[in-house]
Amino acid sequence: MQQYVTGVDIGTGSVKAVTINNKGAVIAVSQFFYATESPKPGYSEQDPEIIWKSFVKCMREISRKLKHVPFAVSLSSAMHGVIVIDKKQKPVSRLITWADTRSEKIAEEIRESKEAEDLYKKTGTPIHSMSSLCKIAWLKKNEPKIFKTAFKFISIKEFIWHKLFNECQIDYSIASATGLFNIETHNWNETSLELCGISSAQLSEIVSTTYTRNDVRPSPAKLLGINTNTIFCIGASDGCLANIGSYAIDAGTAALTIGTSGAVRIANAKPVYNFGAMVFNYILDDKTFICGGPTNNGGNVVPWLFNTFLKNNKPSEKDYTSFFKSLETIPAGCEGLLFLPYLKGERAPVWDEKSSGVFFGIRSFHTNAHFLRAAIEGICYSLNTVLEIIEESTAPVKQLNVSGGFVHSKIWMQTLADITGKNICLMQSEDASSTGAALLYMKSKGIIKKYSSLQPNKKITIKPDENNHSLYEKYYKIFKNLYEPLKESMHRLHEITR
Repeated sequence: MQQYVTGVDIGTGSVKAVTINNKGAVIAVSQFFYATESPKPGYSEQDPEIIWKSFVKCMREISRKLKHVPFAVSLSSAMHGVIVIDKKQKPVSRLITWADTRSEKIAEEIRESKEAEDLYKKTGTPIHSMSSLCKIAWLKKNEPKIFKTAFKFISIKEFIWHKLFNECQIDYSIASATGLFNIETHNWNETSLELCGISSAQLSEIVSTTYTRNDVRPSPAKLLGINTNTIFCIGASDGCLANIGSYAIDAGTAALTIGTSGAVRIANAKPVYNFGAMVFNYILDDKTFICGGPTNNGGNVVPWLFNTFLKNNKPSEKDYTSFFKSLETIPAGCEGLLFLPYLKGERAPVWDEKSSGVFFGIRSFHTNAHFLRAAIEGICYSLNTVLEIIEESTAPVKQLNVSGGFVHSKIWMQTLADITGKNICLMQSEDASSTGAALLYMKSKGIIKKYSSLQPNKKITIKPDENNHSLYEKYYKIFKNLYEPLKESMHRLHEITR
C-alpha cells in the first residue's frame, strides 16, 4: 500500500487537508468551515471546540476518500491566537484570534518604550495587538479572574495537539510568532514574560517543527477514524508553510498570499531586521527563517463589498463569478478612484490598529463597479508596499509565487502583476499551507531530498501588462501618500467611535 502524507491547516476560517503521495500528486482534499465572532468592537473570537470538531470531520473525510487512514499527518495553523486553559486543561476563554485588536493600547505603550527595538529583534515578532504577548498582557489587566485561573496560555494548534496526546507542546514556528520566544536562544524570552506577568511554566514545551509522535490517545484516534500509531508531525505556522507549498524558498522568489488576510514572505538564512517597518522573522526550520509582512485586509474585504455595495450577505459561486466579471468593465486605475483598505486597522506597513479604510478621488461618474475594482486594487497596492520594504531590506524579487483564495480570480492575479510589475506564478491550486506541511514532513524523513523535488511541471504564469503598470505607478505614488496626512484624523475618529 502506497504511503500518503496528509497536511492539515487549521486556519482562520476553516480546517483544510491535502493528501499527497511521494510523487507530489494530490490524492484527496477536504475542508470544513467555521465562523468568527465579534462580540465587541475590536474583538475577534472563535470557539476552539468547534474548530476541533471541524478537524475531526476533515480527518474522517480524508480517510473515507483514501479508503484507509493516512500514513502520516503534518500540521499547519494560523498564528497569534491565544486560548486560556485551567488546571484541568479545559478552556476558560475563547480563542482570541490574530485579528483581535482589543490590546491596541498595550501594544502602543510597548512600541513606544525604550525596550521596544530590542524586544522586536529578540522575538522576531512585530509589536502589535495581534501578538500573544499583547493579548496576555491585556488579559492580566482587564480579565483578572481568567488570568488568575490560567494554567497555560496556548494556541489553536496546541489545543488540537493536546486533544491528541494530552500534552502541551508548541513548535518553534508558532512560538516565534508569539512575541514571547527568543529566536536566537530558542527559549522563552524573559523580558516578554515579565511584560505580560507570566512564567515559562505557563507556556508549552518547545519542540522543533519536524517533531513527530505516534502515540495518539485511543479516544481521539477512534473519533478521528485513525490508528493510535498514526504518525503526527507538529509542523509549523501557516505562513511559513505557504512558502514551502508555493515553492518560494529560493532567492529572488517571494510568496504572496491573499486569504482572509494577506502577506508577502521570503525565505532567508538569517533574520531580516527592520524595526521601522517591523519585518517579521518566523522560524521554518533550523536553517531557515521566513521574513516578511502581513496585512489585515485581504479576502475578508470581499464579503464586505458584497454586503455593502451589492446588498448580498450570502453570495453564491455564481455571484462571485459575476463580481469578478464586473471588474473587467472598469479600466486599470478606476479612473482616479483609490481605496486605502484598512477596514480592520492595519499591520504592515503602518502597524496601526486605529487606521481605517478610505475611498479617495470619488467622482460623480464612479459606479458600484468602480468601487469594487478600487477595493481589489487597494489590497494589491497595500501588499506592494510590503514587497518594497522586503526588497529594500534584502534583495530584488523577480517572481511572486501566489497562494490563497484569490488565485481563483484571473483578474485579481492580473491586477497584482500589473501593480507590482512582477511575474505572478501559481504553482498549484491546492492549499499551499496544507501542502507545505506535508512536504515539510516528507523532507525531514528523507522521502524527498528537497522541496523543489515535487515542484509541478505545469504552472500558470501571469506577466504584467506594461501599459497598465506604467499607469499604476502613477496612482501608487498617490496611494502611498494617503495614510500619513490622514493618520491623526483616523485616530480621532477611532477614539470617538470607541
